[in-house]
Amino acid sequence: MHVLITGGTGLIGRHLSHRLLASGDQVTVLSRRPAQVGNLCGNGARGIANRVELGDEQVDAVVNLAGAPIADRPWTAKRKAELWASRVSLTERLVAWIDQRSEKPATLISGSAVGWYGDGGELPLTEDSAARPAYTHTLCDAWEAAARRASAHGVRVCLVRTGLVLAPGEGFLKRMLLPFRLGLGGRLGSGQQYMSWVHLDDEVGIILHLLRHADLKGVFNATAPNPVTNREFTSTLAATLHRPAIFPVPALVLKAGLGEMATLLLMGQNARPARLQEVGYRFQFSQLDQALKDVVGEH
Repeated sequence: MHVLITGGTGLIGRHLSHRLLASGDQVTVLSRRPAQVGNLCGNGARGIANRVELGDEQVDAVVNLAGAPIADRPWTAKRKAELWASRVSLTERLVAWIDQRSEKPATLISGSAVGWYGDGGELPLTEDSAARPAYTHTLCDAWEAAARRASAHGVRVCLVRTGLVLAPGEGFLKRMLLPFRLGLGGRLGSGQQYMSWVHLDDEVGIILHLLRHADLKGVFNATAPNPVTNREFTSTLAATLHRPAIFPVPALVLKAGLGEMATLLLMGQNARPARLQEVGYRFQFSQLDQALKDVVGEH
């Protein structure tokens, strides 16, 4: 099939592109750096700077992964506007483009995050669970609502609520590794907040599963079946690196340094991939120690 990927030069998009190309699919990546798409996303991936460049060319599926990083700088009013524009506004424009096409893609798989649930505490969260008020819920809910509108045009819509993605040398783990390698790591705040994680291979595998099964639609939690608390995560990471984890970071320090963005680290979601398991997706990495050994154990 011909798949258009937005945000295709990011962590998930690059690996998804390589997997699609290896399967014989055609990949087009919408990017601000179209000349770099071939190097980043694999030989054969086509980079475009504007959807207009596609003309009337058939597109079978769209995978919408665009979005400015949510945890790289404090949530000032300006940064919140950027986060909204890169997720909600971009998705609204994408759906408007779909509406204008005479031959519409059959499928839209659109990114979201487990932050949709807000601070879930210890309660197990499935796709049917309600959310608690939080900035992340407001952002993700509007993001999902924009994508859902494509269903009015006869497009199958899948919403992927992704957890923390474990990847070698990239993603959120990259920031954690140095202090943990130096033996300076530890829990954040109380350490009781849940961390719903997913290995990069499974994140890509989930998207491919949704692409290949035309009967699937709606919300899917892209998280491994066994979420852990922050205390468990940090102790497992330290053990994988053969280091102690004895330097906790108090919640007050995080709030003082990061402001509102500290809620990303201090609240959690005990999210479970109920629907993915119901539809037969088989996780390659379901246990955290197994996933961390694969990601950082040999590096």
